[in-house]
Amino acid sequence: MSERKKYPEIRYGQFTDAWEQRKLGEVADFFDEKRIPIDSGLRTSGEYPYYGATGVIDYVHDYIFDGEYVLLAEDGANIIMRNSPLAYLTQGKFWLNNHAHIMRMKDGDNSFLLQLLEKQNYVKYNTGTAQPKLNGEVVKKMFLTFPSCEEQAKIGTFFNQLDHLITLQQRKYEKTVNIKRALLEKMFPKNREEKPEIRFEKFTDAWEQRKLGEVVDVRSGRDYKHLSEGDIPVYGTGGYMLSVSEALSYAEDGIGIGRKGTIDKPYLLRAPFWTVDTLFYAVPKEKFDLDFLHSVFQRVNWKQKDESTGVPSLSKTTINEVHVAVPEYEEQVKIGSFFSRLDHLMTLHQRELEKLKNIKKALIQKMLV
Repeated sequence: MSERKKYPEIRYGQFTDAWEQRKLGEVADFFDEKRIPIDSGLRTSGEYPYYGATGVIDYVHDYIFDGEYVLLAEDGANIIMRNSPLAYLTQGKFWLNNHAHIMRMKDGDNSFLLQLLEKQNYVKYNTGTAQPKLNGEVVKKMFLTFPSCEEQAKIGTFFNQLDHLITLQQRKYEKTVNIKRALLEKMFPKNREEKPEIRFEKFTDAWEQRKLGEVVDVRSGRDYKHLSEGDIPVYGTGGYMLSVSEALSYAEDGIGIGRKGTIDKPYLLRAPFWTVDTLFYAVPKEKFDLDFLHSVFQRVNWKQKDESTGVPSLSKTTINEVHVAVPEYEEQVKIGSFFSRLDHLMTLHQRELEKLKNIKKALIQKMLV
């Protein structure tokens, strides 16, 4: 093998020729001079996508470009952090601001170029200081490795199909999230109302107003560093951290709610577990259902209850004083079980989405040079 790798690890059997290094500006035409930014307050709503560094950010009444192009983010933290895709393939009419470079292959396959650009590490090309930036002239001089046009087309089609699967799975997940969000509104009473808009058959009684301190026991987490390694999970505001030899709660499940940091993402904790000192855990009192109360916690706007001007924080007192509506225990169980199943479905969709993304990430490394 030559000093520079010229063959992918996985390729279609009929292709055997070495891949060639070319400057991007030699194989692709650039159209950056046609980009026109429009301030958000001056945009007129319409049907055409308005692209920026992070993809479609709006829809406007007119367009600049029409057809298939490849967009590459010019600036933004995701150049370094990879918080979102860096490259996008367009189809049809659209507008583009000056935060993404626009190009298309002269003779090769745009879908292949899209994946090749997604594979690159752009840190070494960053020409910004405080704000990461990809200069257009630098992008044109990037050396990338290309196969024949026929092999490009074959690879591009494959990744197009994989991207389509990922998009479908993303939509499934987002649809389930939106269904849950809507049902959290309709299956719980609105402010000052005694009954929800939607409820299970046979339940007709009014819900009661209670303080959270009446339905859960809010307990503090503690430092775990004195403990030995073990099989008891330790949780922080961001979720699982590591495992230790002892538990704060051996038998009682609870709801984790941030004391500092991430205060607006409560999640279920199954015993045995330990929580760090930045994470409270709320244990249901007698005749209150854990899964139901988890949904209750998710409906509270915890950010509005932030007690700090710096790092977001909550106190036990603040949590205990929150007013919530609760039905009789049997209805709680019904509602809790329903949302538990919905959460399980969301988790399955999310796992499948991550699985497809990981498959794509691995194949990009093995099918591209």
